[in-house]
Amino acid sequence: MNVRGILRARPSLRTQRRLTRAMQVLLAGIVVYGVAFGQPKAITNGGLGLFVTFVPALLERNYDIPLDPWLGVWITTAVFLHTLGSAGFYAQIPWWDHLTHALSASLVAGAGYTTLRAVDLHSDEIYIPSRFAFVFILVVVLAFGVVWELFEFGLDIVADETGIEMPLAQFGLDDTVADLTYNSVGALIVALFGQAHLTGVAERVREGLYGALDERP
Repeated sequence: MNVRGILRARPSLRTQRRLTRAMQVLLAGIVVYGVAFGQPKAITNGGLGLFVTFVPALLERNYDIPLDPWLGVWITTAVFLHTLGSAGFYAQIPWWDHLTHALSASLVAGAGYTTLRAVDLHSDEIYIPSRFAFVFILVVVLAFGVVWELFEFGLDIVADETGIEMPLAQFGLDDTVADLTYNSVGALIVALFGQAHLTGVAERVREGLYGALDERP
C-alpha cells in the first residue's frame, strides 16, 4: 500500500465505535476514582474529557450535522491522552505533554479549517485560496496556543492565592516554548493533509447549518 492509500485507510465503523466507547468507559472510571479517593483533579479532567467525547453526538442530534465516526475517535483520543497525562503520565513520561499538545492542536486546526471551508462553500461570493487556508490554520492554532498558555498562567495565580490545586499548570518558560512548538507541529500536519481529508466534513457541516436556507423558495 502506498502512502496515499495508508492516509485514506480507516478502521471499520464498528472498530471506531468500540475504540470511542472503551476510552469513554476509562474516562468514567477516572471520574469514579476521583470521587472515591478525593482526587479533584481526576474528577475535573475526567469529567470535562468525558463531556467533550459526546460533542460529536450532540452536534449530530441537535444540529443535524452528521460527523464521520473517526472524528469522534480523534476527539476522544485527544481528551483521553490529556486526562491520562493529568493522572500522572505528564510527570512520568517526558514526551507525553508534547504528544497531547500536538494532538490537541491538530483538533483546533481541524475545527478551524472545517469552519473556514464551510464558509467558503456557503457563498459563491467568497473564495478562499488554499494558500490562505494553510496560513489561516497555522495562525489560528498559534493564537489559540497563546491564549491557552495565558489561561494556565492565570490558573497558577489563582492556585497561589487560594491554595486550591488546579487541573492545569505552567512549568516555566521552556515548557511554554515547547508547548507552542508542538502546537505548531499539530497545525502543520492538518495544514498539509487536512485540505485533502476534511473537505467532506466541511461539506456536511455546511449542509447541516445552511441546507435549510438553500431549500427555501
